[in-house]
Amino acid sequence: MPDHPVLRTAEFNKSRLKTYWLWQPVIVMACTIVMIPVIPVVLVVVLFVIDKYINRLECVLTTRTLEVKRGLLNRVESTVPLEKITDVQYYQGPIMRWLDIEGFRVETAGQSSGTSGYLVNMLGIKDTRGFRQAVLAQRDSIAGDQEDGMTRRASGGERVSDADTLGEIRDILARIEQKLGDN
Repeated sequence: MPDHPVLRTAEFNKSRLKTYWLWQPVIVMACTIVMIPVIPVVLVVVLFVIDKYINRLECVLTTRTLEVKRGLLNRVESTVPLEKITDVQYYQGPIMRWLDIEGFRVETAGQSSGTSGYLVNMLGIKDTRGFRQAVLAQRDSIAGDQEDGMTRRASGGERVSDADTLGEIRDILARIEQKLGDN
């Protein structure tokens, strides 16, 4: 999957994640009272597909991207460039706290979010906070490289800074204005 060197691969807490996905709908349905008769059907369906779904989960941090795979029927592979990440949120709901699992969500600049509102929403990663910190640290190191290296290579191979480029553009615009003023 990754095209860049892998820095970290997320490990999922499969047993707790399975328990969460079993209990969460049961608790919600029990609270609605009307849905209580449906609980056995939901449990059978969840038990049938949950292991396969969890085994397909994959989240990999590379030097340039965050790559995510998930899904059974609708398989989704997302590659998020780290420089586009604007926020990585850590979250934990009441049922998640009870089961000691955590999640993180990734927001990007210019994202077109789906129904969840987040480009990436991962749940049940072991050491979620550590993985989140690794993503943020790598994102910041890329941003630092780009800020420190505000240079480009000219056609001759020499390095030219952005300030030099802006100076050249200013000089060209001045010449254009002068020529337009002469006419």
